[in-house]
Amino acid sequence: MGAAGPASIVFYGDDFTGATDALGTAARAGLRTLLFLAVPDDAQLQRAGALDCIGIAGAARSMPPDTMRAELAPVAALFRRTGARVLHYKCCSTFDSAPEVGSIGVAVEALRPAVAQPWIAVIGGQPELQRYCLFGNLFAAAGYGGAVCRIDRHPTMSRHPVTPMHEADLRRHLALQGFEGVQSLPYLAYARAAAAVQADIETLVGQGTGAILFDVAQQSDLAVIGAALQARAQAGPLLAVGPSSVLQALAQQRAPAAPVPVAAAEGPVLVLAGSLSPVTARQVAAARSYEVVQLDARALADAAPSHLDAVASQLSARLAAGRNVLACTAPGAADPEVPALALAKAGGLLLARVLAATPLKRVGVAGGDTSSHAVQALDAWGLSYLAALSPGAALCRLHSDAPSLDGCEILLKGGQMGAEDVFERLVHGTR
Repeated sequence: MGAAGPASIVFYGDDFTGATDALGTAARAGLRTLLFLAVPDDAQLQRAGALDCIGIAGAARSMPPDTMRAELAPVAALFRRTGARVLHYKCCSTFDSAPEVGSIGVAVEALRPAVAQPWIAVIGGQPELQRYCLFGNLFAAAGYGGAVCRIDRHPTMSRHPVTPMHEADLRRHLALQGFEGVQSLPYLAYARAAAAVQADIETLVGQGTGAILFDVAQQSDLAVIGAALQARAQAGPLLAVGPSSVLQALAQQRAPAAPVPVAAAEGPVLVLAGSLSPVTARQVAAARSYEVVQLDARALADAAPSHLDAVASQLSARLAAGRNVLACTAPGAADPEVPALALAKAGGLLLARVLAATPLKRVGVAGGDTSSHAVQALDAWGLSYLAALSPGAALCRLHSDAPSLDGCEILLKGGQMGAEDVFERLVHGTR
């Protein structure tokens, strides 16, 4: 990597909201991190300077298998080139994926050749986001601060429009995607000495186990897991799969960065809410500082240039008049006749049109797929972390060679993420 310095971790986020959560997690843990919007070349790495952690934001969770393989091959090549010790495939904390779209099994197949270790670590929970893995089964809160449900009974994730979760046992869920032979290490093991946990791992690996699923019942479990992963990574590069808790575990020995308050926005704010989740619906309802513009989901998904231009002109006019604008699809259940990915891609085209007409200093995007396609539609190459608006909702700085975009502050928020007033915080800050 030359002057860029030897990073110890390379992570790939399978959607942009998850990638920014990983970026924020690494930055708050004291890791020098930059999130690239595509696999960087040597010149871009040189320009970034010394990094502890290199992130790549992608959209693999919305891709079919062959497209995923093509997407991830350059990531594997980058990892080998950097000499990093851990390659982290950052999936959603709810593990929503399917054999035909966003397959974690396909991701493992594509990335496994890049590492030397014969086994793969799977981290099954992220307590700060109320995601827990107990005896291999995944549980998640129904919204920020909501009741914790088994993932196959979760009111939103069990009905996800693209990748509904019908299996709570992550070993079975991953096996359906071709990722077989995953063995569980229960959280009860962490109460013993670290050497005993290492011995458990050695035993499983010695028995030919191809992957170990680590339970996560509480935040302190991550320290035990992190020590085990660090020790194993010293023996050879390791592939780890899971949410941002992988980075939390690996950075246990780092001095965390001090929390940074967010100042109020300078100028009008635009939020594009493509997510149809109940959590986002409550956040939209609480956004009292915005003019809300309802988008016609069917017309938007058709992506006719004339319709996109007309909507962009309407939004730009309100923003130019100094008003905060929240553009959203109608709340409630997803329309089965509107393809979710088509809607997400059209949202990206709409955002690019608005920002071309009316440059802004702060924007927000809600929805994992919508965020991925929105950022991909912009002429930008990277993101750096600024501050947390709420758990799972990071405010980032956009890096672009286009002066009108460079420095723009952007919130990318998944449908299940963020406090109820997160859009209000985007306008008024956290000070």
